[in-house]
Amino acid sequence: MDSGKLFCVGRSEGKFLRPHHRVSNYITKAVYLEQIDWTLAIKRPKTTPFDTKKSIQRVADQKGRLQRHSLTSEGREYSWSNKMERVEVIREGIPFGTIEVISQRLSVPVNPLLALVGIPQSLYNTKKAEHSLMDRRDSELIVMISELIDHGLEVFNHEEEKFKRWLQKPNLSLGGRSPESMLDTMTGINEVKLCLNRLEFGNLA
Repeated sequence: MDSGKLFCVGRSEGKFLRPHHRVSNYITKAVYLEQIDWTLAIKRPKTTPFDTKKSIQRVADQKGRLQRHSLTSEGREYSWSNKMERVEVIREGIPFGTIEVISQRLSVPVNPLLALVGIPQSLYNTKKAEHSLMDRRDSELIVMISELIDHGLEVFNHEEEKFKRWLQKPNLSLGGRSPESMLDTMTGINEVKLCLNRLEFGNLA
C-alpha cells in the first residue's frame, strides 16, 4: 500500500492533522499504524445515562387510568379527573384562599405568588377575608398550576425537594428562564409541562 495515499487521523510532529491531510511519503506504515493506535487508545469520559425506569414504569402502570386532581381550600375540596370537570371547577370559581394553598405546596411566600398571578396584596387580603371566589381567569391559572405540581412530583418520584429546586433553576429549554417564572400564563405552564414530559422519558430539560 502506498503510504502517500493514506490519510492520517492521528498526530504527526506534535500537531493534529485533519482527515484531508496526506501522510508524508517519508512516514512509514508502521508510524502511521502507531498513530492510529494512539487515537484509539484515547480514554473518553464515561457518561451515566439518566435513570428513567421509575418514571417509565409509573407511566405504564397509569396508562388507561384517569388521574384525579384536587384542591382543598376553606373547608371544601375541589376535584376533577378530566377536562370537562376542570371546566366546571373553573366556571364555579375557587376561593382566593387557594393561593395560600399553592404557595405552601411550592414552598414560596404568598407575596411572590400574588405578583406572579397578578393580584394586588390589598385585593387578596380583602377577598380572602370575605371568602370570595376568584374569576375564571385566575381560577384557571391556579387550577393549572396545581395540576403542574401534581405532574412534577410524579416525574420526580415524589421527591419534593428535587422538584422544587428544578422549578427554581434556569432551564435551557425555557430560554434560560426558571420554570417557576413561567407560571404566570397558560402558555408558560404548558411549556413547563413539556419540559417535565421530556424529563419523564430521560431527555434533558
